[in-house]
Amino acid sequence: MKAAVVRDFDHTPAYGDFERPSPGADDVLIQVSAAALSNLVKAQAAGKHYSSPARAGFVPGVDGVGRMPDGQRVYFAFPKAPFGAMAETTAVARSLCVPVPDELDDVTAAAAGNPGMSSWAALTERAGFVAGESVLINGATGVSGRLAVQIARHLGARRVVATGRNATSRASLLALGADAHIALDQPADALVSAFQDELNGGGIDVVLDYLWGPSGEQIIRAVSKRGHESAARRVRFVQIGSVTSQTITLPGDALRSCGLELLGSGIGSVPAERLVRAIGAMMKAIRPAHMTIDAEPIPLTNVESGWTLRTPKRVVFTI
Repeated sequence: MKAAVVRDFDHTPAYGDFERPSPGADDVLIQVSAAALSNLVKAQAAGKHYSSPARAGFVPGVDGVGRMPDGQRVYFAFPKAPFGAMAETTAVARSLCVPVPDELDDVTAAAAGNPGMSSWAALTERAGFVAGESVLINGATGVSGRLAVQIARHLGARRVVATGRNATSRASLLALGADAHIALDQPADALVSAFQDELNGGGIDVVLDYLWGPSGEQIIRAVSKRGHESAARRVRFVQIGSVTSQTITLPGDALRSCGLELLGSGIGSVPAERLVRAIGAMMKAIRPAHMTIDAEPIPLTNVESGWTLRTPKRVVFTI
């Protein structure tokens, strides 16, 4: 069969031939129609993610949209290695497939899967979010962050605060449902003060962090500076992505002096079946909630150029 193939970790995947999968007893063969390119997929293909295969020689892609043998159109996730989503056919556990709503086209569904999972699962599975709480989205200008703004609003957030370096994105984030925008390109002390203003004013219950690094540190500094009289208020900081850095400096007193709770959301922190169910719930909400996600469909035959394409949209390879 034809597929994108990772031959080594130092080069982008190439379009070529790969063996056809043989499903196990609990698996189903999926005829793939669309598979999205995410930061997770890029990191796995470069051997730089904690879930990367030990060696090259595999098809990349953690999720996609396709048809089961009976013709049902489904979203699927976590194909059986070494068969990823970016191929004509892949093998997936039947429990990791959910129907795609009729009103969603293949490209939109594939584009929304991974970014939608990152925020929907983080809020519902990890943070224990309830309607009426406030959410800070650190790194809201990317595809995942922009969808997170819409998802937080749909789930009933009382207030949504977005951060980003791109000043021109402020208006679009507010149009998507954010109540306020904090620019990250300001001195550290000023940024801590801006975070404190939100914490002490409107209040923040949950942080969805796509960046880590300095901005993550400054949010934690702001939470820990609120004083003992407000220590009982919980702030659940959910670490989702590390776009800025893989590490931070974390003083011990930042955890002892306040109600900060550090959590992570990703592969391994939530059972795969629950992650897929969360995506299924999110997809049902996309059209009724008028959520938008910008996608750039590219034929899988052009995987090498599409892999490095600079675009604000989510690249989706079509088969």
